[in-house]
Amino acid sequence: MSLRTIKPNIYFLGSEDWDRRLFDELITLPQGTSYNSYLVVGNEKTALIDTVDPTKGQELIDKLKQINADVDYIIVNHAEQDHSGTLPEIIQLYPRALVVTNNKCKELLKNLLLIPEEKFYTVDDGDTLALGGKTLEFIFTPWVHWPETMVTYLREDKLLFSCDFFGSHMATSELSIEDENKLYSPLKRYYAEIMMPFRKIIAGNINKIGKVDIDIIAPSHGPLHKNVEFVLELYKEWISDKTNAEVVLTYVSMHGSTRIMVDHLIESLVNKGMVVKPFNLVNSDTGDIAEALVDASTLIIATPTVLTGPHPLAVYLAYLANILRPKTKYLLIIGSYGWGGRTVEQLKNMISNLNIEIMEPVLVKGLPKDEDLEKIEKLADEIVLKNRSN
Repeated sequence: MSLRTIKPNIYFLGSEDWDRRLFDELITLPQGTSYNSYLVVGNEKTALIDTVDPTKGQELIDKLKQINADVDYIIVNHAEQDHSGTLPEIIQLYPRALVVTNNKCKELLKNLLLIPEEKFYTVDDGDTLALGGKTLEFIFTPWVHWPETMVTYLREDKLLFSCDFFGSHMATSELSIEDENKLYSPLKRYYAEIMMPFRKIIAGNINKIGKVDIDIIAPSHGPLHKNVEFVLELYKEWISDKTNAEVVLTYVSMHGSTRIMVDHLIESLVNKGMVVKPFNLVNSDTGDIAEALVDASTLIIATPTVLTGPHPLAVYLAYLANILRPKTKYLLIIGSYGWGGRTVEQLKNMISNLNIEIMEPVLVKGLPKDEDLEKIEKLADEIVLKNRSN
């Protein structure tokens, strides 16, 4: 088992999870993921930065034994088990080691992993820990993406152990990837699914870490970032209020009526020069939808009426958008019904978290008629007009 060196006396001890395809029974992983753990060896003390998911615990233990590490401190930046899950085994392996974290994280670890009180050494925002020739500084970054999250900065090597900040679900044999094109989509997808609900809070935390000089970002998932400016600029763009003139059109159709409306709207928008990203909710990956929502100006939900309300897939989409809180500015609901219902009302009630303008809906009884398709044409004109004035 080969060990990878980031800088002198700084080692990558993480594990690649090539086959994992679902995270938290919720997030799909088309490229797998990694659980990144790091070892910093000072002249006097040694610190392990985070552990790994319990499924990869033995790999971490084997690497620590291979390097003959004598761990004095275990830094826990975040209590979620994909970071901390192997902590009990590491404590057993190094019984003298102290778990270094903040008070909020300590309480979570005590509940999630039953770590005893006496094992903890708690730090405050801005505190440092000297290892001998290497100094760790702890920077609190709450709600990126849990309330207790912090990052650890290694001063002498200008290396930021950023936890979930700037991460990507991506298994790779490369310690860092120079080709920015390979990184863009995994970074954006990860931001969309994990970070986007905390967009406003992230802005303050980016300013906070911007006060230190960073050569390398070492996240808890995915490859390291040596082009620090590239990653920071992407995040600044995504958390800004600026949107692109793009339409994310999500739809489901049971008997063809809604699909006729969707196809006509897509054609109308494309003919008018709009960028449209259609997603059939029956077979679309929600991660792809989340990624598309990061900077799109317009969201369309197209659904038939099932009994008296929207199709369950449209309900899930509305719920997803509500918790992800994209900066999307306009929402349009279209669809069909047989005898009545409360589709529009129910969907509107599900997006209370969004600061969004809800455009006039178009619901059609049965198959769309010529006058219904004319309404769709007018909607396309209105969408284009709003985006031009945006």
